[in-house]
Amino acid sequence: MSFLELCEKYFGCQDLYEVLQIEKSASEKEVRKAYHKRSLSCHPDRVEESEKLYATEKFKVLGKVHCILSDKEKRAIYDQTGTWDDDDDVEFNGRDWMEYWRTLFKKITLADIEEYEKKYKGSDDELRDLKKAYEGGKGDMDKIYERVPFVKLEDEDRIRDILQKLIDANELPVYELFVNEPQMKRDRRMRKLRKEAKEAEEELRKKEKKSERSDVSSLVEEIQARRRASNDNFLDNLEKKIFQG
Repeated sequence: MSFLELCEKYFGCQDLYEVLQIEKSASEKEVRKAYHKRSLSCHPDRVEESEKLYATEKFKVLGKVHCILSDKEKRAIYDQTGTWDDDDDVEFNGRDWMEYWRTLFKKITLADIEEYEKKYKGSDDELRDLKKAYEGGKGDMDKIYERVPFVKLEDEDRIRDILQKLIDANELPVYELFVNEPQMKRDRRMRKLRKEAKEAEEELRKKEKKSERSDVSSLVEEIQARRRASNDNFLDNLEKKIFQG
């Protein structure tokens, strides 16, 4: 059975882009992200014992698809001819596709998150997120804390200063809730954030070994989601999202 026939068998199509559910114009990052997303549903370690054999073969096919589309030369040949330059069974059957996956999607540690936080703060990305959160929440600082990654208690004065300068420069509208926030509302937010910060740090450290993530920015999104739904078990939901797709 040819490789494209295997694609048909396991994914119902012979188009490699369709296997990953992406457009032909997808960027390298989009190809990688799609591979990760699709692989979670057939990763041999994520399925029942009775499904492992089938999942392993499907996982191998998916790995080969990514291998082709992530290689500029192979992808160019495939786009032009519908095939590629090393269409043989040696690499496909002999390669350790589990190791291939682990190489691409390394375990994310707390240290990785902290390093990402350092790069994010003060960056253009943070500024963009602040402006979007400010306007989306109509100046509500509670909304800014929910929607902008890594905003902590000690950041409040810095964030307010950034936003005020943008307001003074007419880059942002004036919202009464921002310029005259009730002290009671601010105090309530401070108490909540102190409690959440302590809980989040304890849970991240406790379950760090159980959590894998290929994309730090996605983990940041999960952290923000936890703020918006404080009754959810953040890391349990994170594991479910990763391991069950």
